[in-house]
Amino acid sequence: MSTFDKREDEFEKRFAHDEELRFKATARRNKLLGLWAAEKLGKTGADAEAYAKEVVNADFEEAGDHDVLRKVKADFDKAGVNQSEHQIRRTMEELMQTAVAQIRAS
Repeated sequence: MSTFDKREDEFEKRFAHDEELRFKATARRNKLLGLWAAEKLGKTGADAEAYAKEVVNADFEEAGDHDVLRKVKADFDKAGVNQSEHQIRRTMEELMQTAVAQIRAS
């Protein structure tokens, strides 16, 4: 295997590893967001965990974070929870940092 082939192989492995970490961090962020939203919605225990799973599953509807944001915002609006899209996005960003830190620590 030539040096170029080795470098290419290393880049491909690194890319795959980074994508896996990004996927895990996003899934963890969504679970944390679901638990945060569940608390705002007055859900506890098993209901909160079930809601968090719904938020995680909502992320598979389309690429990006819009589907998760839309679900949480719609649920908040339906329940009369006063949270703007901006506030939800800010929380999503904060929770992404938390999720990344948790994954790096594990």
